[in-house]
Amino acid sequence: MRTLSLYQEGNSIIHKIDPITKIIFVLITILIPIIMGTLNSAFAFLLISLTLVIIAGVIKKVLPIVGFTSIILVTVIIIQGLYYFNNRTPFFAIGTVVFYKEGLLYALEIILRIYSIINSVSLLMFTTKPSDLVEALVKKGLSPRIGYVFSSVLQIIPQMMSTVDTIIDAQRSRGMEVEGSFSRRIRAFIPLIGPAVISSLIDTKERAMALEVRAFNSRYKKTFLNEGTTFKYADVMQVSLISILIISIVLRFVH
Repeated sequence: MRTLSLYQEGNSIIHKIDPITKIIFVLITILIPIIMGTLNSAFAFLLISLTLVIIAGVIKKVLPIVGFTSIILVTVIIIQGLYYFNNRTPFFAIGTVVFYKEGLLYALEIILRIYSIINSVSLLMFTTKPSDLVEALVKKGLSPRIGYVFSSVLQIIPQMMSTVDTIIDAQRSRGMEVEGSFSRRIRAFIPLIGPAVISSLIDTKERAMALEVRAFNSRYKKTFLNEGTTFKYADVMQVSLISILIISIVLRFVH
């Protein structure tokens, strides 16, 4: 049975780390390169996050995301290389168009930060079950309603992909051509929209009914089906990550 989530089964040490520690790591990965504002810090966190992605064994899942994002990031290089407000030193020129060194370095810093964030968020999504993630947040005080919305957001993309695949298989079994040239794929895509939207609405209604049956709106204190296992070094890792963030803030103000 196909799993309707981004989670990838695995037995790496990253899979065993608790969701809260991973969330703190994501925040650290976002905040520290911004606080430090240096190319070296962005590059260091990219290396760290990339290493963890490789250790987790999800690099093949991350590469398509990086590839798609790279197409968009080319525009960042062009715009910053040409129009960055602090451009002073010409790096190279093509005819009358001059690319500046300052803009290119600034664009490189932005790109390293984005790649680092992609790696860390992917690490969280691909190595953590959505149910474990939401349950950990609810245990920390997050409203169950917000937790449900968060869980739905995490599952909506794989669920939509599963629905589209099912509809494509049904149309293919009826003799409809859904593969081939780009124009043929576009023609095959249009009939998908109606069934996909209707199927999503039906799924939403069924999910709402299931929640009502399970007393989701009950005001009584809720209990958890799974107690879960606590990662042995979670506290040490969380304190270390927060300490690194505090040290970064102090260093930023000192220098």
